[in-house]
Formats: sequence, structure tokens, C-alpha cells
Amino acid sequence: MSLRVIAGNAKGRKLKSPPCFNTRPITDRIKEALFNTLSNSVKDAFFLDLFAGSGSVGIEALSRGASKVVFIDNDINSIKIINKNLINCNFVDGFEVYRQDVLKAIKILCKRNLLFDIIYIDPPFTNEKIFSQVMNEISKYNLLNKNGQIIIRIPKSLVLSSEFYNLKLYREKNYGESTLKYYELSES
Repeated sequence: MSLRVIAGNAKGRKLKSPPCFNTRPITDRIKEALFNTLSNSVKDAFFLDLFAGSGSVGIEALSRGASKVVFIDNDINSIKIINKNLINCNFVDGFEVYRQDVLKAIKILCKRNLLFDIIYIDPPFTNEKIFSQVMNEISKYNLLNKNGQIIIRIPKSLVLSSEFYNLKLYREKNYGESTLKYYELSES
């Protein structure tokens, strides 16, 4: 599958994808729908890309004016590809790239007192438990700004709770075998 940046400063740049079976690069259709939904909230946002893979979503955020993007992935090949893609798109600052287990990274980000405006999560579809685990950890360690949002891509067949501690589902949309679920902080 060929990946590209859809809009913004790096529009049209081709992106490489890691050569492994653990990643499912996001299609242009899903990525475009995601960023149409996020709309103007991306500009100047502090963005977290968990299970970043090729970095396609975080790079799209940078291209559309995010102030900073943090990329987290546990796979060394993914980290190398993210760095190559950032260079290819001429991004020299406004990002951090970490090779780390996502559940451990959440705790580290919390210790750094980082709060994100947008958190995008795209775990491997091969481990159904990880979806609830990562949502529970994010809600437990409170990485979201007051008006922030979390988007998680899950298999359409998976049932994921509409609430996690202080997070509540406010939107979901199916795209083929994937569903994007959008969460925000609950009022209580």
C-alpha cells in the first residue's frame, strides 16, 4: 500500500511503511475522514501518536499545523521508518520519537506531566486485549487536556466500552473492517 501526506505543508509526500506483518497502515480514506472530523482542532495541537507504525497519522498532524507530535512505537523498524518519513517531509523539529512499549510510555508521559490535545491510538488487531488496556491506562494516568480527544482505531467486530473511568465515547464511524471511536473527558 502506498502512503502519502494528504494535506498541509507536506501534502503529496510519499511515506514508507515498515516491512513487517504487525502494522496495518491507515488508508487514505480513513485518515482523511479522521482529519476531516478533527478539523481545526489539529492546528497548534499537542498530538500523541501511539502504536505509530509508519508515523503517517502524526506526520499528517504535523503537516496540518500541530505544534508538537510525540510518536511511540515498540518496533525498531517502525522507529527507523518514522524518522526517515519525517526527514522526507522536511520536518526538523516539533516532534519526539520513542521506541517504547506503549503501556510503559503512558506512565512515562504522565511522570513528565504531559497533557495532549489529541491522542491517536492504533494498536495491532492481533491482540484484542490491548484496546481496553491502553484506554484504561490513558484514563488512569490522565494524559488528556480538558478539551482534548482520543481516537482509537479498532476492528469493527470488537466491542469496546463507551466509558473508561473519566472518558466517554462521543462518536464512532465504521470504515470497512475498521472503526474509529472518539472519546472525550466526561463532565463528572
